[in-house]
Amino acid sequence: MPRFAANLTMLFNELAFLDRFEAAANAGFKGVEYLFPYAYDPAALAERLDRLQLVQVLHNLPAGDWEKGERGVACHPDRIGEFQDGVGRAIDYARLLGCKQVNCLAGVHPAGVDPDAVQRTFVDNLRFAADKLKGAGIRLLIEPVNTRDIPGFYLNRTEQAIAILDEVGSDNLFLQYDIYHAQRMEGELANTIERHLARIAHIQLADNPGRNEPGTGEINYPWLLRHIDRLGYDGWIGCEYKPAADTRAGLGWIGALA
Repeated sequence: MPRFAANLTMLFNELAFLDRFEAAANAGFKGVEYLFPYAYDPAALAERLDRLQLVQVLHNLPAGDWEKGERGVACHPDRIGEFQDGVGRAIDYARLLGCKQVNCLAGVHPAGVDPDAVQRTFVDNLRFAADKLKGAGIRLLIEPVNTRDIPGFYLNRTEQAIAILDEVGSDNLFLQYDIYHAQRMEGELANTIERHLARIAHIQLADNPGRNEPGTGEINYPWLLRHIDRLGYDGWIGCEYKPAADTRAGLGWIGALA
């Protein structure tokens, strides 16, 4: 059975953020992930992880002004310095939290900027980040995101991400495969995961439509998760979905897989 990590940005929103760690542990999760740790004292986060014996599975690099709708700056030619500073900040937090992988959100294609310049910027930034993170013992991930939820998101398909991995050429850069985003953009989930398994370092899930818990939509999660098990995937699967109602009441899908 896969190892599931609670995404604390999405789950247990009935509680204040710092209280979600205990709720996740009480619900049986052994790992947690969330978008960003940077608004919180790392000591407070580390204390909860240690006390509750939780693994910090993943967080993202700084991604610009999230409240204003920014979804990453890695492909923005005019924000390279900001991106590089963010890599240093992410390393500081990841070290304190024992987090062994961080995700880089590419961002929305900046208006009026030549596509070649956007591609070069993204590739160069990833080379920089992959090298710095490797020195800290932390893996770098990139995640295709669907353009229905985030119009204009630069990295939006699996094969595009694989081509970028090849162009960057780092042994410290991997794919974060989000099943929900992939279903919205391209489908063909099982074969895509199998074809690229060696380059997938993290998986996330939600059902479609609605981005709610497995069992609420069109994806055959019992079959797909068994397939991922059969392939030998040994990483975490992040539960990055919006509960249809109360988080705890909606966790029955996990027990149904056992």
